[in-house]
Amino acid sequence: MKKTVKSVVCILLILTLSLSTGLLAYLHFFAPGDRDVSGEWTAGLHMTNQAAARAFGWLRDIEAVSVSLEEVEAGMQDLDIEVSLVFEKTDRSGGNFRCSVLPESYEACRQAAYEAFAGVFLELLAERLRMAGYTGGTDRESLEALVAGAFGMSTVDYLMSHGPALLPSLEELQDGYEGSGTYKVEEGIVTRYFEEDGTIIQEGYIRKDSSLVLSGGTDDADSGSFRGHDPAVYTLKQPESQ
Repeated sequence: MKKTVKSVVCILLILTLSLSTGLLAYLHFFAPGDRDVSGEWTAGLHMTNQAAARAFGWLRDIEAVSVSLEEVEAGMQDLDIEVSLVFEKTDRSGGNFRCSVLPESYEACRQAAYEAFAGVFLELLAERLRMAGYTGGTDRESLEALVAGAFGMSTVDYLMSHGPALLPSLEELQDGYEGSGTYKVEEGIVTRYFEEDGTIIQEGYIRKDSSLVLSGGTDDADSGSFRGHDPAVYTLKQPESQ
């Protein structure tokens, strides 16, 4: 009886170990897990700080500053330009990628930046008018009418035409961010390889849930930044059917 029980236990252990080994092998070699990053991802290039600094510098140059840089930044939040990153898997651990700046996102960000800047500009205009003894209305609609009467255009259009360039041009961003190359996924790290000025550059990303977080690049001085901008986090766009 004891021999029978031992035999059954041994058989069960062997079966369990075999199943466990098979499952681990499947997960390692066939299950997508963190190895599969194929599909379209998007990243936000954060432009708030740069746009606010340029707006503040222009206001300072025309001696219209009675606000701080921090206050200008507070009025110009969430200025992001989307970058599309598409991974195409060609083997178990890697493949090719292509990266592009979305023009429609650039235009939307540019418009939002100047609309926010117009709000700051009109607040300063109202303050100057009150200091000068102006007794007319200083609400947004009245101020817009004054600007239209003086310059023949809205405040946003005036700042776009005669104010500072709040964002880099689309061409500059395309030159800096667009391109293609290869990628590998090893031990949870996604590494992109691409050529820049004849040099192979590599950037590493850590996958956290549905995001890829930049962890470093070829030059340690660039670690934690994305081409000089705030750290970019790529968020996976899941198909609508999932």
